[in-house]
Amino acid sequence: MKKWFVLLIGFMLMVMLVACGDSNDDAAVEADVDEDNGAVAETDDDDTAVEEQEDITLRIAWWGDQPRHELTNEVIEMFQEQNPHIKIEPEYAGWDDYWQRLAPQAAANELPDIIQMDLSRITQYADNNQLADLTPYIGEQIDVSNIADTIVSGGEVNDGIYGFNLGVNAVGFHYNPALLEELGVDEIPEDWTWDDYSEISEKAADAGVYFDTGMKADVFFHYYLRTHGHSLYGADGGLGYDDDQLFIDFFTMVTDQVEKGLTPTPDYLAQLSGFEDDPVVKGEGVGIWQWSNQFVGLQQVAGVPFNMHPMPGPGASDGLFLKPSMYFSIAENSEHKEAAAQFIDFWVNDIEANKIILGDRGVPGSSAVKDALASEVSEAQAAIFEYIEWAEQNSSDMGPPDPAEAGQIIDLLDNLAEEMAYGQATPEDAADRFRQQAEGILN
Repeated sequence: MKKWFVLLIGFMLMVMLVACGDSNDDAAVEADVDEDNGAVAETDDDDTAVEEQEDITLRIAWWGDQPRHELTNEVIEMFQEQNPHIKIEPEYAGWDDYWQRLAPQAAANELPDIIQMDLSRITQYADNNQLADLTPYIGEQIDVSNIADTIVSGGEVNDGIYGFNLGVNAVGFHYNPALLEELGVDEIPEDWTWDDYSEISEKAADAGVYFDTGMKADVFFHYYLRTHGHSLYGADGGLGYDDDQLFIDFFTMVTDQVEKGLTPTPDYLAQLSGFEDDPVVKGEGVGIWQWSNQFVGLQQVAGVPFNMHPMPGPGASDGLFLKPSMYFSIAENSEHKEAAAQFIDFWVNDIEANKIILGDRGVPGSSAVKDALASEVSEAQAAIFEYIEWAEQNSSDMGPPDPAEAGQIIDLLDNLAEEMAYGQATPEDAADRFRQQAEGILN
């Protein structure tokens, strides 16, 4: 009898312990209710907390052409699918409109969270405290285990990283080989000179087509200066060359191309409705001077094969350098810097995303991404990878980043180049005006 009584008491104690355990579990769930937003943290079998994430909206801005807009939106959609609590609002435009839109946003402290940034502008925005230092996010939200330090440091300004390098670029001539053959030119010599450039251009004009569509003044004048052992900007903060004859020689060549009808006039170019209207795309021009990352977009729009070719010399290897194609920066005024850094990490490290991007913003910095893309890229993209590999062996150091005033210098050069193309200024007059005004801006 006593034995049965002991068993009964033991059974009742077990029931009470189970009941107490259930009560404690209920209390634990109730304690996990966030009194501020009502979010509940539940516990799975492994005691791992799974929290509801706060909805976030990020703005992202970039410049480019229609193919870039389309592929960037595809990557944004992929990121949002994997991160449903983050909504991304895109803002994009062409190069000139982009910076015109960005300036008032910066002045109002209302920059987009993620900003596509250029080497020529990054120092200006960083010095104005408009960009966040990415150093705290590198190695945390942004995985750099497969990215070389030299790639990461490409966004360095002073003592911080103010832009994450999205890839590397090199300038060159992208041309239609079939149209070139129609001019009686089988191929462009690898070590061609500026004299070769003028001679082939004359053949294009005789055939009733343009040879090129002009050169972006700051990009290619800087290249020309480097071939002569100088640069556009000096280490002391002024111009990097003393002999104005270099300016005169380069822009005399460029304006002669326009005057002879070998390159379109500014009036003609201003009337183009878009990239699809470009004479090279329409088969009315041989090629375009541009950065390597723009090669794929050109072929996609033109719909015919193009080749890439090195720049003219002499001194081509001194003139050529590997440039950070562009950066993604995070605005200092952003309220969601970690989420913005998470998107940058997705852009530079996600294999599937990069199968969409395919180096549009430069050859990827991640070795894992490059290896994965080796069997995925198109012939056009493979040509870019090959050109960058060649450029690594046939170029020189980039040098320090452009000064904060580089944007003003670019505008000044563009305006003077347009005046010379219209015949409103001679290269000699423009050289003198450029030096006076540029030194004033830089000092």
